[in-house]
Amino acid sequence: MTEREKIIRNYIDAYNKFDIAKMVVDLDENVVFENVTNHEKNMSLKGIKSFIEQAEQAKDYFSERTQTIKFFIHRPNESEVELDYHAILANDFPNGMKKGDELNLQGKSIFTFSGGKIIKLVDIS
Repeated sequence: MTEREKIIRNYIDAYNKFDIAKMVVDLDENVVFENVTNHEKNMSLKGIKSFIEQAEQAKDYFSERTQTIKFFIHRPNESEVELDYHAILANDFPNGMKKGDELNLQGKSIFTFSGGKIIKLVDIS
């Protein structure tokens, strides 16, 4: 297992456990986070403080959530991770989804690295 895979596995394990402190251990202070859904960027944040604030809000959306790694694709400065995603909603959502509904998605996350830190993370579903 590469060092990048260890960092990514640590991040995903922390994500699954709602452990934000562990999620940010390997993030650069100026990390960029983007979320893309249906080919449209719907969120873009810069900086670890903004990332933590968003992560704190997002953890209240789900009573459970699990990202499962299917495989890695490594490039010189980035690693792409194909994922299965399962979650159970903790609240009703404006789009009509209700508390207790299950969410099952397939997607990927692209982690860009510099100096052993994650400088950019793009979640795509």
